[in-house]
Amino acid sequence: MNKASIAAPPNRLEEPQSDPVVQLAHVTLSFPGRSVLEDISFSVAPGETRILLGPAGVGKSVLLKLVNGLLRPDSGSVHLFGQDISRMREEDLFALRTRTGMVFQEGALFDSLTVRDNVAYQLIQEKIAVEEIDERVKEALRFVGLEHTFSLYPGSLSGGMRRRVAIARALIHRPDFLLYDSPTGGLDPVTCSTIIELIVKQRDDYRTPSLLVTHRLQDAFTMCTHVYDSELGHMVPLPKGQTHANTTFLILNDGRLHFDGSLHDLVTSHDPFVREFLM
Repeated sequence: MNKASIAAPPNRLEEPQSDPVVQLAHVTLSFPGRSVLEDISFSVAPGETRILLGPAGVGKSVLLKLVNGLLRPDSGSVHLFGQDISRMREEDLFALRTRTGMVFQEGALFDSLTVRDNVAYQLIQEKIAVEEIDERVKEALRFVGLEHTFSLYPGSLSGGMRRRVAIARALIHRPDFLLYDSPTGGLDPVTCSTIIELIVKQRDDYRTPSLLVTHRLQDAFTMCTHVYDSELGHMVPLPKGQTHANTTFLILNDGRLHFDGSLHDLVTSHDPFVREFLM
């Protein structure tokens, strides 16, 4: 993508709302022998998509685990849906996690289960009626264009199809918040575009707030410069100079939050690290 075409000040389409879905305040986390995150503060508002960038190994996936309560900070606080989960008991986190969908790296499907049972895994644990499970699984698979894979096993699917099944699994609970951990990692460019279009579709049709980790700048720029057209059934570019105001960027570097801002702020930044990162 030509970066010059998106560098002009954007016509802001819509402003993020208040009352954050997620809010981190001065979060620090260390593992034995090394500091991972230091004094991290940011929020995700209702309807907002935050794209988390940064070099490999700076703690992006770790940060997602903090947001979902899978890890606890050494200091600082993490609020999810208005509740401080930093010191919350594990059993008290269950209800909050059912409101959060997670797309793991590589999809993390169970090869011994059918697509239906992978997508329905949590619903099965909750002993929901079979008829309702089947209906909701088909709805989720229809959203990602894979209803025909209902009875197949993951081993018979391509890498991109497996990733789309993982997205369907994340959507099965109709979550109030979504976490994506490198959803296009290791995929070919065409398949990457398919996955990003699904994420844009979820953002624009359901306005689900999300935090997305990616290593692909082109994916991030596509999300900022396109919207999903439900009538056409695919995403379309915004008029030149416009960007999606509710899709913004975070950059981690050396364990710290180095950048927090819009696409325009990103591509016009004079910060040496940001400029080098974008090259």
